[in-house]
Amino acid sequence: MYQTKARFTLFSLLVVALSANAQNTRTEHDLLGEKQIPAEAYYGVQTARALENFQISGVQINHYPGFVEAWAIVKLAAAQANTDVGAMKPETLAAIEKACNAVLAGKYHDQFKVDWYQGGAGTSTNMNANEVLANIALELSGHKKGEYQIVDPHDALNMSQSTNDSYPTAIKVAFLLRNDKLIEELQRLVASFKAKGKANLELVKMGRTEMQDAVPMTVGQEFYGYANALEGEIRLLRDAERYLYPVNMGATAIGTGINVPKGYAEKCAAHLAKLTGKPIVPASDMIAATWDQQGFVVYSAALKSLAIKLSKIASDLILLTSGPRAGLFEINLPALQPGSSIMPGKVNPVMPELMNIVAFRVIANDYAVDLGAHSGQLELNAYEPLAGLAVIESQALLYRTSVAFREKCVDGITVNDKVLNRYMETTVGIVTALNPIIGYEKATELAGEAYKTNKGILEIIREKHILTEAQIQQLLDPVKLTGLDKSQYPDK
Repeated sequence: MYQTKARFTLFSLLVVALSANAQNTRTEHDLLGEKQIPAEAYYGVQTARALENFQISGVQINHYPGFVEAWAIVKLAAAQANTDVGAMKPETLAAIEKACNAVLAGKYHDQFKVDWYQGGAGTSTNMNANEVLANIALELSGHKKGEYQIVDPHDALNMSQSTNDSYPTAIKVAFLLRNDKLIEELQRLVASFKAKGKANLELVKMGRTEMQDAVPMTVGQEFYGYANALEGEIRLLRDAERYLYPVNMGATAIGTGINVPKGYAEKCAAHLAKLTGKPIVPASDMIAATWDQQGFVVYSAALKSLAIKLSKIASDLILLTSGPRAGLFEINLPALQPGSSIMPGKVNPVMPELMNIVAFRVIANDYAVDLGAHSGQLELNAYEPLAGLAVIESQALLYRTSVAFREKCVDGITVNDKVLNRYMETTVGIVTALNPIIGYEKATELAGEAYKTNKGILEIIREKHILTEAQIQQLLDPVKLTGLDKSQYPDK
């Protein structure tokens, strides 16, 4: 009697456990069979398989919200285009619009969970987006998750699409949405450098080539040079963006447009253009566009060029602030933190160093894009996830680091006037201005004597009566030697 009661109790507990488990999951199936999906999850069976197969980097696609937003935009444009050409019912579009708008409002991003590193040319990411948006659409329309007979991840969210056109398009949209943000920050950085240039436009210093004294310039010219160089990078980013405008939506598997209704490609590109505010157009050759990675390569190269320029500026600032007693010490950078665990009083140029670290990473990312772009086989490139991650990471790093560099470094730069004056008084570099008067050979002799005697070039010129005081003022006035033309700096 006791054993029977115990068995009954055990059986009851098992039934309760199974019932609870059933309530906490839902059953979905795909090509490989059935799978239990957490009941609260908005993703489905193919995302679940990807979560099992690709636990690689720990960097999920939602790590960059702009990429999730890009998927919502692509799927919304596709649904709108399908409805325009009569392939999708208006009520299905309405449900998808609710889902996409919710994601664009910042909701449900935690459901975009797959790892950036994945095989399959982005199929797992596309299906993650399809499944999540389908279940959001169902729930916001009064249905239950998994009721795919109403809104299906494949038949509705992936209608007239393949991963091979939606994935590269989502990457391009993500880049385009963030390019404006990066440019706006770079414009603020340019303005900061110009402000420093304006404040020190006529302050003379020695220019250097190969770390040796060269000829005079002004601090303002130097800082305006940084600003103007960065403006060139902004122009390059805008130009590179144009290579992202053609998209292959409507290409489906390899560019032949199988299963795509007539007019869909044009409608989809038009909706993408409206949603992004960018002049997105259908690619002229869908097969070439599905096979080719030119847009990624060109835009990544522009980011690399920017990184190189920022690194050069950062390295210059590190040199100019070196010392303070045994270096150049021409400028001061804001002191942000102690620089050593053993050397008291040491303060490091941490923001320029950070800029260099980020620049080196961006340069490496560009090489990764190059490798991925040339390694795809035949009609598709399976390595698009690498290009997507590398470029979107570079964009994010450059943006955040530019903000920190500007606010915590450039805006706080001050100039050491006394140090600059001492260098100008003792420099030999101004002897170059005597070449047209006494010839290169004689000027070289004077320079050599100045170095041997540790005298300034002006001191020797006066001792040897090579020039009168009037001639010295006329010919060797440091300000005149800079070639400063204030008309080149209209904001002065």
